[in-house]
Amino acid sequence: MWLNEFLILAAILFCIGVYGVLARRNGVMVLMSIELILNAVNINLVAFGAFWGSVSGQVFALFIIAVAAAEVGVGLGIVLMIYRNRATIDLETASLMKG
Repeated sequence: MWLNEFLILAAILFCIGVYGVLARRNGVMVLMSIELILNAVNINLVAFGAFWGSVSGQVFALFIIAVAAAEVGVGLGIVLMIYRNRATIDLETASLMKG
């Protein structure tokens, strides 16, 4: 397979993720969109690593997977606290929680 096929796939996933972050108001959908963005970055890293014959792309992808797991844990905790306080996971109401 060619490198540009992986880059096109990653670009499509990245654009879908950015659209989801900017257009969605649901907290869980925003977290899923961030995961799409991180997966697009992982595809790019692994594709370039395979293209150059290096393992460093896979190593960085593993670090990003670890960061994504931490992001999901913290993000879901924040979404659950917003739901307990406001009875909705709409992120527009989260701005009302400012001190």
